[in-house]
Amino acid sequence: MSSSLSQVGLVTTLNLRMLITRWQSAVVTVVGIAGVMVVITGVFSIYEGFRATLEDSGSDTIALILRGGSSDEMQSGLALADTRIAGDAPGVVRSGGSPLISSELFVNVDVPSRATGAPVFVPMRGVGPQAPLLRGHFRWVAGRMLTPGTKEVVVGRAAANQFSGLDLGKEIKLGPDRWTIVGIFSDAQSIAESELWADITVMQGVFQYGTSVQSIRVRLTSPAAFKEFKDRLSTDPRVNFKIETEKEFLSTLSSGLRGIIRGAGFAIAILMGIGAIFAALNTMYAAVAARTREIATLRALGFGAWPVVVSVLVEALVLGFAGAIVGAMIGYLAFNGVQTSTLNMRSFTQVAFSFRVTGELLLWGCAYALALAFVGGVLPAIRAARLPIAGGLREL
Repeated sequence: MSSSLSQVGLVTTLNLRMLITRWQSAVVTVVGIAGVMVVITGVFSIYEGFRATLEDSGSDTIALILRGGSSDEMQSGLALADTRIAGDAPGVVRSGGSPLISSELFVNVDVPSRATGAPVFVPMRGVGPQAPLLRGHFRWVAGRMLTPGTKEVVVGRAAANQFSGLDLGKEIKLGPDRWTIVGIFSDAQSIAESELWADITVMQGVFQYGTSVQSIRVRLTSPAAFKEFKDRLSTDPRVNFKIETEKEFLSTLSSGLRGIIRGAGFAIAILMGIGAIFAALNTMYAAVAARTREIATLRALGFGAWPVVVSVLVEALVLGFAGAIVGAMIGYLAFNGVQTSTLNMRSFTQVAFSFRVTGELLLWGCAYALALAFVGGVLPAIRAARLPIAGGLREL
């Protein structure tokens, strides 16, 4: 056993030292695998960024109420009295004797894209004074909160970066009226950062919603309080509510687009992976051909076929690892934190988000790159083990 391991170590070390003489073909494999790594990192960083913006930003301590049967806020409609009934339910956090609750309105407005200048739909939300308290990481970046009863707007940081005309102090036409931007806020890159907020009472008049609202957000004392809260309101004959945690709602909202991105990512990874395997095959076959005399000599000296197989596979894995590291570095520097926006297919509004290259994504990509290199090295390794000794020695 020790003799076999010693042979593996000697042959593998010799093989790796000779890589410098085959650097051109080795570079082809490294570049091919690095290219695969860069592309899949880019595609899946979109998936991770979009998922984090919607799914990860939701909270299990926030209950979201829509009208029964509604799939999103655009389809919902609730009466003003529904807010009072929801606020009286058990499990609701109270501040100064009042429930921590926010009735909200949701409409689409046209805003020009910074990238193209073309108008796109952006979500405009009608809120009350307690809305910031219903967002877990709300912070002011600049300016102040809007004044109730006025046509003032505060803008999420991601929206301000992605869309034109949303600079602090500017006036912009939203719907039929003009509004003044008085503040810019952040919320840990959540979906709220893609929104424009205005006073709900003013929006009800401007967009002709009367006294109705579309959603109600409620802060609960704990995630465990959600069940009692939902059970009480679900059995209340006065209301017809669909009640979910904010996390559940946002996860469902993002599922369609996440599925498309993930499917496209896997398809691209497979197609590019096939190309990388052929590049590895070409490199390793060339390596075996260049080492024909060396392999035959080693076999004649008593080295077994197994050390030769391992040496070829190790060389393929080393090249694959090098390609994975190069691709990971390029992918991280090129994509992580890049801001963009995409269409939310439920509300047909733009969601601004940042590409997100996570450690898990890089590890997955490296594992895939090593698998490609291994597959590309298997057949050349078998060929190397089966080289006839006599024929190889005749090439001396």
